[in-house]
Amino acid sequence: MLSIRQATLKDAGLLLTLIRELADYEHGLEHVSNTEAGLARDGFGPHRKFRAIIAEWDEHPAGYALFFDSYSTWRGPGIFLEDLFVRNEFRAKGIGKALLAYVADVAVKENCYGVRWEVLDWNQLAIDFYKTIGAEFKTEWRLVVLTKDPLRRLSSEVTKIEL
Repeated sequence: MLSIRQATLKDAGLLLTLIRELADYEHGLEHVSNTEAGLARDGFGPHRKFRAIIAEWDEHPAGYALFFDSYSTWRGPGIFLEDLFVRNEFRAKGIGKALLAYVADVAVKENCYGVRWEVLDWNQLAIDFYKTIGAEFKTEWRLVVLTKDPLRRLSSEVTKIEL
């Protein structure tokens, strides 16, 4: 039987385990640098940066969703779904859809314009699933990320700007 609950501070270690499993599935485990302490601080401390929910199947951790508030200058408040993951042995039971429905319900209750997320181009199963629920793929928008040395270089430019 499926149950979904909000993650608590006690779940920080479980969240890290699930995050690492997702990263392994996405062939990026070596890029995970977050820690249990970081998740505890950022998800359950006084300045929360994300929310998370845990799916359990017969009281066994089956998956999770991690999301945070976003804002569109055109449309107002929204939610960004950072992770949606179901462990392999629990797939094809409707857990992913139930997690996504939970996040959608949060968005509706909080008067958000919608939920946004990303999907890897090779993850055809996920792409097909998202199409069945009516998700719109924004092919005209390109994902952009600034990290590491380029981020630090640009940050150092702030001292050259008169504020």
